[in-house]
Amino acid sequence: MKLLPPLALLILSGFFATNCDAVHTIKLSPSTADMTPVVREALAAVKDDELKIVFEEGVYTFLPDYAESGYRVITNHGNGVKKVIFSLEDFSSVEIEGNGAELVFHGQVAPFQFYRNNKVSVSNLSIDWDTPFTFTAEVLAVNRKQSWVDVKPLPGMSFKVAGQKILFPNIDGFNYEYLGSTLFFEPEKKKVVHGARDIHSKPKKVEKRRDGVLRIHEELKYYPPVGSWWVSKGDRHNDRYAPAFQVRNSQNIQFKDVVIHHALGMGFLFERSENIELISSGVYLRDKENGNRVISSTADATHFANCKGDILIEDSRFENMLDDGVNVHGTYVVVDALIDSNTVRVELKHFEQQGFQFAATGDKVWFVHQPDVRRRSVNEVSAVDTINEQYIQLTFKEPLPTKLKKGDLLENKTWNPTFTLRGTHIGDHRARSIVLKTPKKILIENNHFYSMMSCIFFRGESFYWYESGAVNDVTIRQNNFNNCAHSAKEHAVVYITPRLGKTFDETQYFDSNIRFEDNNITTFDNRIIWADRVNGLVIKGNNITKISNNITPPLHANAPIFEFTNSKNVELINNHYTGDIDTLIKSDNASRATLKNDDSIRQN
Repeated sequence: MKLLPPLALLILSGFFATNCDAVHTIKLSPSTADMTPVVREALAAVKDDELKIVFEEGVYTFLPDYAESGYRVITNHGNGVKKVIFSLEDFSSVEIEGNGAELVFHGQVAPFQFYRNNKVSVSNLSIDWDTPFTFTAEVLAVNRKQSWVDVKPLPGMSFKVAGQKILFPNIDGFNYEYLGSTLFFEPEKKKVVHGARDIHSKPKKVEKRRDGVLRIHEELKYYPPVGSWWVSKGDRHNDRYAPAFQVRNSQNIQFKDVVIHHALGMGFLFERSENIELISSGVYLRDKENGNRVISSTADATHFANCKGDILIEDSRFENMLDDGVNVHGTYVVVDALIDSNTVRVELKHFEQQGFQFAATGDKVWFVHQPDVRRRSVNEVSAVDTINEQYIQLTFKEPLPTKLKKGDLLENKTWNPTFTLRGTHIGDHRARSIVLKTPKKILIENNHFYSMMSCIFFRGESFYWYESGAVNDVTIRQNNFNNCAHSAKEHAVVYITPRLGKTFDETQYFDSNIRFEDNNITTFDNRIIWADRVNGLVIKGNNITKISNNITPPLHANAPIFEFTNSKNVELINNHYTGDIDTLIKSDNASRATLKNDDSIRQN
């Protein structure tokens, strides 16, 4: 698909914002023609240290044919050659004024990449794709005995059937290898089916039936309800091409009134960046009530990896993504070898961490010695030798700890942020509302949560994802939780569950000082707070209402409201519960020894 470039482009450059700083301004006018070569030519002409891009209101089309192409490392996505529309690197400042512009992309492209900028400001624009990279079909019939499902693809889906396989998105010659990650949605509410679970779909064969119906032959552990929508996003190797916005090694960043309706990966991704604000922004469907689309971003709405300074998300909305609403974390690297008294070689373990910048000269690093899960000694990095995308050699200012050995963990102490989430709606999506892993101050207040899995999830991991770190100061207050944790896999409204490898002591406290206060919870099920290995958890002044009905029946009817394992200093103060329940509180001996319960919580 190729279009001629538009004629309506005006480039103004060379005027001075101050006596020494030149600002290059690019003004863009809307066009139905391909804007990619226009943008590329305009950016190639920029010689100044400050850049301003101004869109006139209207719709803009961007195709991949003439996009800048280069190898990109993108954490939690697939590294490789990417086609980038707005490649914005090494500016003192970048300002983008959207003025209500609608940016519509086609095919495999990375819309915006901000690398090594001192200031980034993006305002008042939206991002979408002309054709989504998902497959959605109505489930018409299910035969469990014969292991098939009849579906009818919705209008607007791009696919073909060839070699007894569904090939999608069938765009510019690209198709996923198989249906892959699949989930079922309610068509009216555009939310995950109650009690649904993720499936990995790789059909034995697909046959065409009458009237556009496809019969998917596949033995599944979980079959979709008739009338639901079957939604697939492709094989894991290819289903995270790039985020809509990638910001790396930058600082002083603000997105305001920026909305993403679709993305081929995450919505907003921030890597090793400092001081970030998302204000009145979002990742959600363009027309949720009437449209045929179900998925916004195919991965997290927002993701923050090894950032520092202050992160603020306020008055925003994240819905219908296929992973978490917010994920804030550091990164564990694993000791591969001790080189000398001051030098260690470490490994980035997860396949989507390859090439990630774990540390730089001057960073301070914690050492975590198995089986102890706690952060121990601190040392300063004096030199970094990146061997390849998997291995890094770090030299430290002081000698390494004498007990350091292969398999131990390193965690970057310098790159951790404070985090505030306020006035934001997160729900109707796969996975968790927010995943929190930073030792600095966290404030979650006045938000609305309605997610498939846990709303607030604490999970430091010493294997698989290798996401650090233990939290030390968390306040969760005055939020509304509505029918959360409705996946088939057991979750809780708040779930504190470190996942540490077998070489680590699974009885040691990991997270600490969490306060859950003055929240309102309306639920169909039992689990509200489920905590493991936490030291200091205050649950105070919360109103919990359990509503029984046939539409959203309990999924884990024998679970308690509160459960504590290997925990210490847990307090229950002035909480109120309404609804039927067999067990309000469950705790093991270790947790019970210091549990304080004022007995105010009772069944009404």
